[in-house]
Amino acid sequence: MTTSDTPATGLTEVLARRHLTTDAARPEPVARRHAAGRRTARENIADLVDPGSFVEYGRFATAAQERQRELAELVVQTPADGLVGGTAAIDGRACAVLSYDYMVLAGTQGMRGHRKSDRLIEVAQRMSLPAVFFTEGGGGRPNDTDYPAVSALDVGSFALWGALDTPRIAVVSGRCFAGNAVLAGCADLRIATPEANLGMAGPAMISGGGLGDYAPEEIGPVSDQAAAGVLDIVVDDEAEAVETVRRLLSYLETPGDAGKPAVDPAALRDTLPAYDREAFDVCPLVECLADADSVTWLRAGWARELVTALARIDGIPVGILANQSTVHAGALTADASVKAADFLDLCERWRLPVVSLVDTPGFMVGPDAERTGLVRHASRLVTAGARLTVPLVGVVLRRGYGLGAQAMLGGSTHRPLLTVAWPTAHLAPMGIEGAVRLALAKQLDALPEADREATVAAATTAYRDNVKALNVARVLEIDDVIDPADTRHVVAATLRAAR
Repeated sequence: MTTSDTPATGLTEVLARRHLTTDAARPEPVARRHAAGRRTARENIADLVDPGSFVEYGRFATAAQERQRELAELVVQTPADGLVGGTAAIDGRACAVLSYDYMVLAGTQGMRGHRKSDRLIEVAQRMSLPAVFFTEGGGGRPNDTDYPAVSALDVGSFALWGALDTPRIAVVSGRCFAGNAVLAGCADLRIATPEANLGMAGPAMISGGGLGDYAPEEIGPVSDQAAAGVLDIVVDDEAEAVETVRRLLSYLETPGDAGKPAVDPAALRDTLPAYDREAFDVCPLVECLADADSVTWLRAGWARELVTALARIDGIPVGILANQSTVHAGALTADASVKAADFLDLCERWRLPVVSLVDTPGFMVGPDAERTGLVRHASRLVTAGARLTVPLVGVVLRRGYGLGAQAMLGGSTHRPLLTVAWPTAHLAPMGIEGAVRLALAKQLDALPEADREATVAAATTAYRDNVKALNVARVLEIDDVIDPADTRHVVAATLRAAR
C-alpha cells in the first residue's frame, strides 16, 4: 500500500461519520419522502447550488438528547441536528443556504441547530451573502435535555435572521409552524408549494392552548396565506421553487447589456382603452414594457388593485409598481398601501430602482375604507416612497389623481428622478367630475334641475382640458409628456444615468 492509500489517523472514523449524514445512509426515510412526492433537504440544496460549491457547516451535530438516548442512536437518527447549511455559489453568486431536514424529528428546531443557524447567519452578515432558507418544520423542539435551558427565549437565530441586512429568501414546503414559520415570515420574499401549511403554531400548541383540535392541513394552507399577502410566489413543486430562487437572485446582478423587449415598444401605444374610464388589465402593459421573460409577479393573490413585480428593462433589474384598474378602479386601499410600502422597502433593501406606473383615482375613501386603518397604511406608503434612496421613475399612464397619485410617486411629482406622462393622461387634485361638482355645488343648487347636468358636462370638459398632461407639463409639475413607445428608452436612460 502506498502512502497516499493509507488513511490518516482518524480519517476512517471521520469518513464513516460523514457518510451517516448523507441521504444514502437513510434509504427508508428518503423513500418515504419520495413516496410523498417531496425531496430531501440535501436534494433541494444540491439542485440549487453550483456543483462542488457547497461548504457545509456543522454536519456532525446531533440532537442535544444524550441524557435520554444513546450517542450512537443520535448519530444515526439525528444527523446535522436536522439543519443542513453552509455557503455555496448559485449561478456564480456567493450565498448562504440553510434547510431544515424534515426527516430528522419533523424538522424541529434543536438547541444545536439554533447554534448552527446563529453561526451561519452571522457568517452571511460578515461576508455580505444573500441567504436562502428552506424552512419546513414543526417549530421548537421541547425535549433537548443537554442544555441548561429554562425558557430558551435567549436563542439568537430569530433576532440575527431578522437583523440580517442582505437579501433573504424563504422556501416553504410542507408543514412550517411556530419558529420555522417566523423564520419564513422574516424573509424578504417567501416562495411556497401548494401543499405547504404556514402557521404561528402547529396542532399540538393550538390544542395545548385550549383552542381546539385541528389537522395540520387546516392551519394556514397556501390558499389562505396567498390571499392574506403572506406568500409572495406560489409554485407547483420544490423543483420550481429552486428555479424561482435562482430567478430572484438574478435580479441582484449589476445591469448588463441592453435587454430585448418582449414586443415592439410601439405596441405600448395600443395598451390603453380608447375610453379613459374603461378598466383594463395592466399586466400585459408591464410585460410589454419589460424585457422578454423577465417579469416575476409578487403577491399576485392579495390586494389585486395593485400590481408588484420584479423585472428588467433594457437589461436593468427593477421593481415595478402599477395600479390595476380592473379591481376597485385602481384605487389604493389599506391592503394595497401595505403591499406597495412593503414592496418599496424590498426594493430599498435589494438596491433595486423602482418604476411606478400610475393610473389611480386616488386612495379609497369613505367610512368602510377608514375602518381598515387606511390613514395609517396610506401614510406609511407615502413615508416609504419619500425615504427611498434607490432611483424612482414615475410614468402616469392615464389618471394621476390626488394623494394616491402622489403616494405612487414618492409623495410628489418631483420626488422621482423623472416623472413623465403619456399623452392621454390627466393629473388633478381629485377625480375630474367630482372636482367639478364640488366646485360648482352652490351654482348648481341655484340652477333649474334640467340645466344642471349640461352645466356639469361643459365644466367637466373645460376642466379635463386644463388638467391634461400637456398642460401639467407646461407649468413644470411633471418633467415631460412622451410617446408611449419611448417609455423603455426614457426609463432605461434615466436609470443608467443614475448609476
